[in-house]
Amino acid sequence: MHPVGDNAAISVTEIMVTPRSSSTRAQTQTTGTFVRSTPGSHSLERGLALLRAFRHGVDVLTNAELADRTQLPRPTVSRLTHSLVDAGFLAYDLEQRGYRLTAACLTLALSFRSSEQTLAQALPLMRALAEGRRVNVGLAVADQLEMVYLDSVRFSRLGIFRRILPGSRLPIASTSLGCAFLAGMQPAERKALLGRLRKAHGSSDWPALQRQVDAALRAVETQGFCHANWAAGMTAVALPLRAPSGSLYAMNVSFPTSGEVSADALQAHADLLLRLAADLRKTWAR
Repeated sequence: MHPVGDNAAISVTEIMVTPRSSSTRAQTQTTGTFVRSTPGSHSLERGLALLRAFRHGVDVLTNAELADRTQLPRPTVSRLTHSLVDAGFLAYDLEQRGYRLTAACLTLALSFRSSEQTLAQALPLMRALAEGRRVNVGLAVADQLEMVYLDSVRFSRLGIFRRILPGSRLPIASTSLGCAFLAGMQPAERKALLGRLRKAHGSSDWPALQRQVDAALRAVETQGFCHANWAAGMTAVALPLRAPSGSLYAMNVSFPTSGEVSADALQAHADLLLRLAADLRKTWAR
């Protein structure tokens, strides 16, 4: 039976001219946010969570400690550590009865560093500012619910030295680096990350942190930077920094303070940071 009437004809026409939905690859290119329609692997995600549980200063972890840090069931952790040992990413320490990372993880870290040419260009400028103005300069990126230092040049009376090693982590919501990174994110990505932070911090701690984050986002929008006093005796100013490759970073300048920092001191260090970011953008453009 053939369709009868104008409505049927319109429906057929609409079906014929409706454009095919764009591919997830095209959506990724258009939005700047990674999009894929195929489901991910939960087993892989859990295995990577175990690797993330190792931090600087934590050499060996048992199955029980890994389960506690990742909130995964003990039997699941046992199966995953077995697979990671077989794959060469973990080794079992017989003396300490736990697992440690292998050289495969170092290879991945070195590959990441060598692939990020922007970092090699940033470090000389960061060092010059730290030495010339006796401040600390750091560059970081978000990983899950924390910021990870990619490079940090620290100043002391004895000269320039590395005290915060690359790979060191710090919280997002309570630090200037974290808030600056949030300010540089795409709105949809920022909303999603804030939702995860809200859930992680809980209803008792999040309201105060959210006020701090909101104030920092407004500061970046109006002044180009935000500030925080996360560590005792230190004040840090930070801003978001997007590389030509599209990678988003956060950069900060921190300096020792006693008591309330003056507006003049805050602005003076913010000016140093803003000039450093401008110089780095020029370097990247060349």
